[in-house]
Amino acid sequence: MISLFVASDQLKQINDYYLLICETMTQYSGQEPILVAIDCIIFGFDGLNMKVLLIQRGFEPEKGKWSLMGGFLKPNERLDDAANRVLKQLTGLEGVYMEQLYTFSEPDRDPEERTISVAYFALIDIHRYEKQLSDQYHAEWFLLHKKPRLIFDHEEMVRCAQRQLRYKAALHPLLFELLPPKFTVPQLQNLYEGVYDTVFDNRNFTRKIMSTGLLVKQGSKDKSGSKKGAYYYKLDKKKYKAKQASFLNFVSKAEKFI
Repeated sequence: MISLFVASDQLKQINDYYLLICETMTQYSGQEPILVAIDCIIFGFDGLNMKVLLIQRGFEPEKGKWSLMGGFLKPNERLDDAANRVLKQLTGLEGVYMEQLYTFSEPDRDPEERTISVAYFALIDIHRYEKQLSDQYHAEWFLLHKKPRLIFDHEEMVRCAQRQLRYKAALHPLLFELLPPKFTVPQLQNLYEGVYDTVFDNRNFTRKIMSTGLLVKQGSKDKSGSKKGAYYYKLDKKKYKAKQASFLNFVSKAEKFI
């Protein structure tokens, strides 16, 4: 569980921030203060499965329940800086590129205070960052389809981030960033199946990925899965820039997954 020290520190942060806003609002008579929160959706790929990073909430309401990494914007912070601070503070992760996703502003989304949340999302290679992950706050990776119930509207945030990830993956080869320099077609298929939460036919997947002309076959094989083994490939990034339409057609009817 998260220590009481962490919970009290976060509550103090909320209280100090709220008081500061109240003082500032005296310049705008008749206006009520609103808290601004930051929530980080971190997807990870471990070579076989897509996962999401979660943490147990350290204070009420919903104390002890599973949550995205969240915190409050400080008066002297930019949103991007706040997202990086929150992620590092609660997980130990830093140097992660995150994109601003969406602003969640339902009046009753937080039962305690009127709070607007700005969500950020990222997709990382779990093995690349596993040494950075801190045990202090007990952040854990969960399979996307087996994650626990999340607090407030965090389920909606995850679904929104998945839609955006699928859209971007259909347009750009960002998923290749999660693979080693040399990879097999089965590894690539595992990755795409995890992102789109579906199962592709093996032959069709192989045929379509080869038809793009974007993979360079290597002479060596990965024989960890079978005696026959699977050839390694590399992405031809120069050719990709000239043939982006190949990836637009790679995920058939990608819009149905978005």
